Amino acid sequence: MDEKTYKLYSDFGISNKVIHFGNEILDTLKERFTKIDDIAEYNQLKVIHAMQECKVSEACLLGTTGYGYNDLGRDTLESVYAKVFHTEDALVRPQITCGTHALALALLSNLRPGDELLSPAGKPYDTLEEVIGIRPSKGSLKEYGISYRQVDLLDDGSFDYDAIRKAVNEKTKLVTIQRSKGYQTRPTFSVDSIGELIAFIKKIKPDVICMVDNCYGEFVEMTEPSDVGADMVVGSLIKNPGGGLAPIGGYIAGKKECVENASYRLTSPGLGKEVGASLGVTASFYQGLFLAPTVTANALKGAIFAANIYEKLGFPVVPNATEERHDIIQAVTFGKPEGVIAFCKGIQAAASVDSHVSPEPWDMPGYDSQVIMAAGAFVSGSSIELSADGPIKPPYAVYFQGGLTWPHAKLGILKSLQSLIDSGFIKIW
Repeated sequence: MDEKTYKLYSDFGISNKVIHFGNEILDTLKERFTKIDDIAEYNQLKVIHAMQECKVSEACLLGTTGYGYNDLGRDTLESVYAKVFHTEDALVRPQITCGTHALALALLSNLRPGDELLSPAGKPYDTLEEVIGIRPSKGSLKEYGISYRQVDLLDDGSFDYDAIRKAVNEKTKLVTIQRSKGYQTRPTFSVDSIGELIAFIKKIKPDVICMVDNCYGEFVEMTEPSDVGADMVVGSLIKNPGGGLAPIGGYIAGKKECVENASYRLTSPGLGKEVGASLGVTASFYQGLFLAPTVTANALKGAIFAANIYEKLGFPVVPNATEERHDIIQAVTFGKPEGVIAFCKGIQAAASVDSHVSPEPWDMPGYDSQVIMAAGAFVSGSSIELSADGPIKPPYAVYFQGGLTWPHAKLGILKSLQSLIDSGFIKIW
């Protein structure tokens, strides 16, 4: 490391021992980082190819207001997403406010009273509990007469195929598969394993809709769940596919009928995809998607670096230091709330925005416990940017993600370690 760079790390309050420890870990990761760059190269070419096939032009970067009729940029972008994900259609809109909204939209538009929703991957993400009605909430699926059934994972984190076979019945209309772990310490599902699950379910009931919550997983592998049988893939633009530039938005890509149903729910019956002004954010959506493969690669490097750092120090990490990656999330279990809090304070201190702010746990809407979030981001709440969060409840695990650039991800992890040391939570030297 250059002497000037070394001094800058010291100026951030990172001790010489922490810097040396981080560099020792990095020396073991060169081969893995090369593989990540290879995947990013493939996905970058895939995105560019889709943009060229759809004839993206300068005119596509202009926004519309009002009704948004004949919005060339919006309609072309949705064609690009459909080509990137190899689907029949896509809905990509700033009017979709977040990942939970995108998932709720996909569910509420494709389920009807009397239908049943099945989760074969255990408990869904916390904010979906109120969407489904597991926790009572106004406007939930339960209030509309849509029932819910869940099959928990086996102890090793794999699918319980025998129980899934028994759970699928004549009412099962839609199966939701959450790719990433959420606030759990289970493994993230690979695209191949998702494909095997979908094939198994389709063999039992061919007409069932299989939806994949793709949040945090886009561009991590060379294939997407839509390549292995998913009828819908759903995600947020302030995660991977927005590349750090999208200021808001979500997407649903999949079968034409499923996407059309979602569009009528988003706007109005009879209007669907024809309305919805792009309000000047279209250029950010395009450029963000263009950058997404390499930005995702940077975040992946940060996750692997974090896993190796904290596993070396004896903390349980999921995925572990050597596992293949299927999303950008890195879970580290500290066993005590003080560890989660100190980690998040370190991540916040490494931010370019609001680094002077100290995050604290709070009663965040949609969660059943206090949550702490570190996110000094250019886009508020953007978790493709350097961020970390976790519920203040057992097993007291923190979930680290993001980093638009690899150097920033590295800084964040080193600051998190320094924060844990400074707080007295760990003593390693």
